[in-house]
Amino acid sequence: MEIPPLPRHIAIIMDGNGRWAKKRGLPRIAGHRAGVEAVRRTVRECTSRGIEVLTLFAFSSENWRRPKAEVRLLMELFVSALQQEIRRMRENNVQLRVIGDRTAFNEKLQRCIAEAEATTRENTGLTLVIAANYGGQWDITRAARALSRKVAAGAMSPESVTAEALRAEMCLSDLPEPDLFIRSGGEQRISNFLLWQLAYTEMYFTECLWPDFDENEFREALGSYARRQRRFGRTGDQVDSADEVLPVGI
Repeated sequence: MEIPPLPRHIAIIMDGNGRWAKKRGLPRIAGHRAGVEAVRRTVRECTSRGIEVLTLFAFSSENWRRPKAEVRLLMELFVSALQQEIRRMRENNVQLRVIGDRTAFNEKLQRCIAEAEATTRENTGLTLVIAANYGGQWDITRAARALSRKVAAGAMSPESVTAEALRAEMCLSDLPEPDLFIRSGGEQRISNFLLWQLAYTEMYFTECLWPDFDENEFREALGSYARRQRRFGRTGDQVDSADEVLPVGI
C-alpha cells in the first residue's frame, strides 16, 4: 500500500476565533483562548506524523487596528501561553521560533519570547514558528533593505541581487518553504502572510472556525494535499517521469 505524501512544512492562518465566541454569546477573548487549545491539538498532530515545520499566523502587523482592549488581552494571552507551553515543548522536543517585528511588544512579552526560544533551541523535533507582528510585505521590505545596504557598502553588486540572495535575507530562509497552506474560517485569501514563501504552496481553505479545528479537520487537509500533483512549472507528464521535483529556490 502506497503511503500518501506528507508536507514537510505546514503554514496556517488561524481564523474564526471571534466568530466562534460570538456564536456562543461569549466575549471574543474566549474564542482566542479556545484557539490556543486548537493550536495544542495541531502541534500534537504534526509531532505524531513527523511534520518538520509548522508556522502559525498568530498576530499580523495589521491586527494592531483591532480594539485596544482586545489587543491588550491578546498580548496577555500570548505571555501566558508561552509560559504554560515551555515545559510541554521541551518534553516533546519542539523548537519554538518567533518571526516578526517584536520591538513593538512590551518588555515582558519580549522577554518571554526570548526565554522560550532559548529553552527550546536545542530541540530537534518539530520546529514551531509563530508569526507575531508579522507581515509578508514587511518581510520582503526588510530583506530588500539588507541587500541595499550591502550594495551601498560595496559588499555586492546590483547584478548579484537575485531571488536567491533576497530569499536568504528573509524570515525562514533556513527552513523548507511551506508545502501546504491552511486557512480556517471560510475566508479565501492569504492576508499578507508569507507572501514570498507561499509562491508554490498548495492552498487549502475550510469553513471550520479555528477553535473547532481538530484531528479530523487536519486529516482532511492532509488528504487534500495528498491528492494534489505538485508541478512547480512543469507538465504533469514531466512530474510523473521525474524522481523528484523541487520548488524554485530550494
